[in-house]
Amino acid sequence: MEIQNIPEIYIKSENKTPDLFVYDFKMTDEVVKSKVNLGLHMFSFLQTGKKKVHFAGTSIAVSKAQSILIKKGNCLWTELLDKASTYYCKLLFFSEKRLQNFLKKYGKNNLATKKGMSFFVIQNDNYILSYLNSLSSVNSTEPAFLDHFLSVKFEELMLYLINKYGDNFELYLHSLISKKQSSFNNIIENSIYTNLKLEEIAFLCNMSLSTFKRKFIKEYKVSPGKWFQDKKLNKAKKMLENKEAKPSNLYYELGYSNLSNFSIAYKNKFGKSPRNA
Repeated sequence: MEIQNIPEIYIKSENKTPDLFVYDFKMTDEVVKSKVNLGLHMFSFLQTGKKKVHFAGTSIAVSKAQSILIKKGNCLWTELLDKASTYYCKLLFFSEKRLQNFLKKYGKNNLATKKGMSFFVIQNDNYILSYLNSLSSVNSTEPAFLDHFLSVKFEELMLYLINKYGDNFELYLHSLISKKQSSFNNIIENSIYTNLKLEEIAFLCNMSLSTFKRKFIKEYKVSPGKWFQDKKLNKAKKMLENKEAKPSNLYYELGYSNLSNFSIAYKNKFGKSPRNA
C-alpha cells in the first residue's frame, strides 16, 4: 500500500508546507489501515463516520462525539462510513515551531518534558462545535490575513484546551516536542494481540520490513512470525483451559482473521483443537 504524506498531498501550492493549515477531508469510500506519514501535528475533528488510528504500540478509535490531537510521525488510518454516505472530518495541522512559540508565550516553565502518548482525546462540547463553525470562514479569508487569522484561532483553541484539561494537556503538548521515542521492544510487546501485519508493525517502527525482521531476530533470537504466533497461542491455551472464553469469541481478540486459521494454528502447536482444550 502506498504511503500518504499528509498534509503535503492536500496542499495545492508547490511552496513549502505552511506552519498552520486547515483542510476539510471528505470521502465516500472506506479505507482500512492506510499508511500515513504525518509531517505535522494534527487535530482531527470528526464530523461524520468513524476513525481508528494505529500508532507504534497503541491505537485509538473515535466517533463524532470526540476529537483527537495526533503526534506527527507514522501511523495507520482506518476511516469508516457511518449512517451518512460521506466521511467528513476537519483537520487542523500545526508545526513544532508554532507549538514551541505557543508554549514559550503561555506555558508553565516548571512542567517537566517526558515521553507521552501519541494522541490526546478531546471530548466535543459546545465550544468545539462553535470553534469548528468559525473555522469554516478560512476559505473566504483574504490571503494577506490568512496567517494572522489562523494564528489567532490556533492560540484560541490551545488556550481553551489548557483551561479545560489543565496540566494533563500541557504536559502532552510538551511531549510532542520531546525527542524521546518508544523503544523497539515496547512497540513489539504492545503489538502482540493486534490484527496488525508484520509489514504494518514495521512501518510504525519507521523501518522497512526487511530491516524490521533483521532487528527482531537480533533482539528475540527467533523470527517475528513465529514469536507473535507463539505468544497468541499460549495466551489462547491459558484462557481456554481457565474457561475464560470460547474459541469463537477468542480468535479475533488474538489477532486471527477467522476461526479456521486460529483452529489450525492451535492444533499444530498443541496437538488438539481449541474446542477440546
